[in-house]
Amino acid sequence: MSLTGALSNALSGLTANSRAAALVASNIANATTESYGRRSLDLSSRPAGTLGGVAIDGVRRNVDVAVLSDRRLSDAQSGFADNMQSFASGIETLLGASDEAGSLTSLYSAFENALLSAASDPSSDQRLASVALAAEDFTEKLNGISDEIQLQRTAVDRAIAADVESLNTALGRVKALNTAISESLISDGDPSALMDERQRVIDEVSAILPLRSVARENGTVALYAASGTVLLDQTIHSDPVTIGFTPQNPVTAHTTLDNGLLSGLEIDGFAIDSSNDGPLGGGRLGAQLQIRDTVAVDMQSVLDGIARDLIERFAPGGPDTTLASGDPGLFTDGGAAFDALDETGLAGRISLNPLVSPDGNGVWRLRDGLGAATRGDVGDARLLQAYSGALDALQLPGSASLGSGTSSFSQHVADFHSAIAAARVRADGEQSFSSAQNTALKELELSKSVDTDAELQDLLRIEQHYAANARVISTVDELMQTLLNM
Repeated sequence: MSLTGALSNALSGLTANSRAAALVASNIANATTESYGRRSLDLSSRPAGTLGGVAIDGVRRNVDVAVLSDRRLSDAQSGFADNMQSFASGIETLLGASDEAGSLTSLYSAFENALLSAASDPSSDQRLASVALAAEDFTEKLNGISDEIQLQRTAVDRAIAADVESLNTALGRVKALNTAISESLISDGDPSALMDERQRVIDEVSAILPLRSVARENGTVALYAASGTVLLDQTIHSDPVTIGFTPQNPVTAHTTLDNGLLSGLEIDGFAIDSSNDGPLGGGRLGAQLQIRDTVAVDMQSVLDGIARDLIERFAPGGPDTTLASGDPGLFTDGGAAFDALDETGLAGRISLNPLVSPDGNGVWRLRDGLGAATRGDVGDARLLQAYSGALDALQLPGSASLGSGTSSFSQHVADFHSAIAAARVRADGEQSFSSAQNTALKELELSKSVDTDAELQDLLRIEQHYAANARVISTVDELMQTLLNM
C-alpha cells in the first residue's frame, strides 16, 4: 500500500470516528427522550479500485417496529379503559356509598323511616314535616344525579370534538413530515430528527384510537385504524382523510344519536358507524362515544324508570283516595301530573307536590290526603301506612327500563346502586389490566432504545479507533519527512 493510500484510509477512518462519536453523544443526550430512535452509523468498505478505507453509507435509526406497534395499540386500549373507569367512578361517587349520609340509598331509607315515624304519631306536624323534607331530599338527589349524567355527556361531547380536531391536525402533520423525510432521503440527508418528530406526533394521538403504521417507499408511512380504515396513505391519495364531528352544547336527556339530535362521526363527509364497534372505535374516542350514546343513556333511562315508578305508586288510584283522575300525586313531574309518553328526563324533573312542601303549612295533607279540603282526624295514620305499603308493594314497573319482573321500590333503588357499583368494579379491572400491559410495553420499548452503558462502551471503542487512525497519519507524516530529508 502506498503512503497516499494509507493516509486516505486513515482519514476516512477519522471521519467515520468523528461522525460515530457525534451519534453516541446524541444517543446519550436523548436517552430519556420519548419517540427518540437510537442512531447508529452504517459503514462499508470502499469499492475496489479506490485507495481503500471505509465509506459512510448513512445513519440508521433503530426502532423495534413490532414493539412500537403493540405499544400504540395498548395506548388506545388504556385510553378506552381510563375513560370508562373515570365515568363509572364519578357516577358511583355521586350516588354515594350505601352507608354514607347523603347517598341515594340512605336518603331513601330516611324517607321510609320518616313515614314509619309519622305513622306512629300522625298528630305531630313535626314528624309530617320530616316526611316532606325526606321526600324532597330524595327527589333532589334524583335531580342531581340526572343533571350530572347530562353534564358528563356534554363534557364527553366536547372531548370528542377536541380529539377529532387533534386527529385531523396530526394526520396533516404526518403528511408534511412524510414529504420532508422523503425529500431528505432523496438528497442523501439524515431524516432521523424528522422521523423522531413523526413518531412523536403519532404517539400523541395513539390513545385516541388504535393506529397501525405501515412503511412505504422513501421513508414515508401510511396510517390505518385497527379496523383497517385508511387514515393516510399517499400511495392511494395524496391527502389524509378528514374526520368530521359537530359538538352539541348542552347535551340533554332528549338529545341522542338515535334521534338525530347529536352528531356522529364522518370520514370525508360520509357518515360512519359512530359506536365503539365502528371504524374509529377501540380507544379514547370509542369510549367517549360509548359513554355519550350508550352507557349514560341507559343509566338515565333506568333513573327515569325509578322516578316514574315512584310517581305512579302515589298517583291517583293509589293510596291517596282524595285524588281525582289527572291530579298530580305526592310526587309530580315538575309540579304537574306525569305523562307516560314523556318519561325521558323524568328523573331531572321529579319533585314533591308543592301542597305538602316542608316550607309551607300543608304538611297535614300527608295524613289527610292531598285533595282534602280540611284537616281530618289527627290520629288517623291509615294514609301514612298506605304510603309505606305502596313502597313495599311488589308490582310490575310501568317503565321498560326496569325490566318485566315485580319488585318493590326499594329493590329498584338497590338494583340501580348495585349496577353502578358493579360497572365501576369492572372498569377498575379493565383499567388495571390495560395499565399494566401498557407499562410493560413502554418498558420493553425503552429497553430496546438507548442503553447508556452500551453507548459508553461504543465511545471507548471509537476512541481506540480514533487513536489508531491518528497513529497511522502520524507514521505516514514521519515517513514523508524522512523521504523529504534524504
